[in-house]
Amino acid sequence: MRGPKGLRHGSSAAELHIIQDGAALIRDGVLVEVGPSRRVENLAEARGAIEVNAAGRVVMPGFVDAHTHLVYPCAGVNGQDRYGAARAIQTATGQRLEQRAKSYLQAMARHGTTTVEVKTGAGLDESAEAKLLRVVSALRNDPLDLIPAFLFRPAPALDGASLPATVAWMVDEFLPRIRRRGVRFADARWDGDAETLPYLDQYLQRARALGFSCRVHAEQADVEAAIRLGIRHQLSSIDHLEEAGPAEVRQLAEAGILATLLPCAAAGAVWRQAPARAMLDSGIAIALGTDFNPQDNPALNMQMVVAMACLRAGMRVEEAIVAATINGAYALGCGDTAGSLEPGKIADVLILNASHYQDLRNGMGTNLVHLTMKRGRFIYQEGDVAPRSTNVRLPHH
Repeated sequence: MRGPKGLRHGSSAAELHIIQDGAALIRDGVLVEVGPSRRVENLAEARGAIEVNAAGRVVMPGFVDAHTHLVYPCAGVNGQDRYGAARAIQTATGQRLEQRAKSYLQAMARHGTTTVEVKTGAGLDESAEAKLLRVVSALRNDPLDLIPAFLFRPAPALDGASLPATVAWMVDEFLPRIRRRGVRFADARWDGDAETLPYLDQYLQRARALGFSCRVHAEQADVEAAIRLGIRHQLSSIDHLEEAGPAEVRQLAEAGILATLLPCAAAGAVWRQAPARAMLDSGIAIALGTDFNPQDNPALNMQMVVAMACLRAGMRVEEAIVAATINGAYALGCGDTAGSLEPGKIADVLILNASHYQDLRNGMGTNLVHLTMKRGRFIYQEGDVAPRSTNVRLPHH
C-alpha cells in the first residue's frame, strides 16, 4: 500500500503495490526496509536478524477499523435507552468495563485489526463519560492502538436540563475537558430532525475551534443536510450514508469529504448498503469500519467487512483492502505512521493463511490470520486444535 501521502481515491483507490517474493526488515517496532526478498536479505542491517518465514502467504498491513462503539453502550443495554445505558456504566466497576473491552480488542487482534477508533457517548451523564474515558485511556496500546472519539447525540440532559442548556454546557465546559484528556475526534449524530441543526452547528463549530477533527453519522433520511454540515464545518468524514442517493453522491464528490462506510451495519434487512460503487466511480475516498456495538452489531472482524464491501456494496477487493488499511489510517489521523508497509512506519503486519489477497473477498466467515504483529511484536499466533486437560479451571467473570 505504498503511495502518495493522503487519502486514496480515483485510480489510486485500488492500487495495492504488490511485491512478489517480498521481505520486510523491522527494528525496534518500525519498518526499516520493504522490498524484494533478495535485496532486503542482502542488506548489512539484515545480518543476524530473526527470520519469520511467510512463504506462500500474504503479508499485509494490519487492518484499521475506522468506526466502532466499543465501550458504549454496554452489552445487554439498549443504546436508545439513555438512562439505562448511563446507569449501566455507573453501576459497573471500571475494572469490569476494562476487562470486557479488552476481550473485544483481543478478538479484533485475532482477526487482524491493529488500530481501532473507539467512540464514547455518555456525555449527557458526565460521570459515566469520565469512567469510559478512563477505561479507554487504560487500554491504549494494550494490545491495539486506540483512537478516542466522542459521539454527541442532540438531546436534553439526563438531569432534565433543556437541549439549549445542554449544548451550552457541552461546548463551554465538556468539550474543552475531554480535549485535554486526549480525545481527538468530535462526532455528532444527525437524526434528520431539522430542529437539532442549529445545535449541531454550535457543537461542531466549537469542536473545530478546539482542534478536534469532526465527523457526522448520517444514517437517517436527509443526507443532503449532513453533507451541508460537512461543507460548513470541514468534516473529516461522513459515516454510514446508507440513505445516500445519486444527488448526494454528486454533492459529496464535489465537497471532497471522506465517506466511512459500514457494510456489516447494513447487513440486516433494516438498512440498505451505502452506494459504494457510485462513490468510488465519482472519485470519493472511502474508509471502512465494523460499526462494532456489543449490543446491536457485535461484528468485530474487518475481514468480514472487506468481504461484505465486495459482495454487497459493489467494491473491488483491492478497493476494500485500501479502504480497510491506508484510508482508514488517514481517516483517523495516523496515516503517516500506520496503514501501509513502508519504511519509517510502525510495523503493524498481518501474515495470512492465504496465497492471494483475493481470498479476503471469498473467505467469508473464515479467520485467515496466521500471525498479527503490532509495533514489531507478535500479539497473536494461530494455535493448534488439540485435546486439553479436563482439569483446567476456567476463570470466573
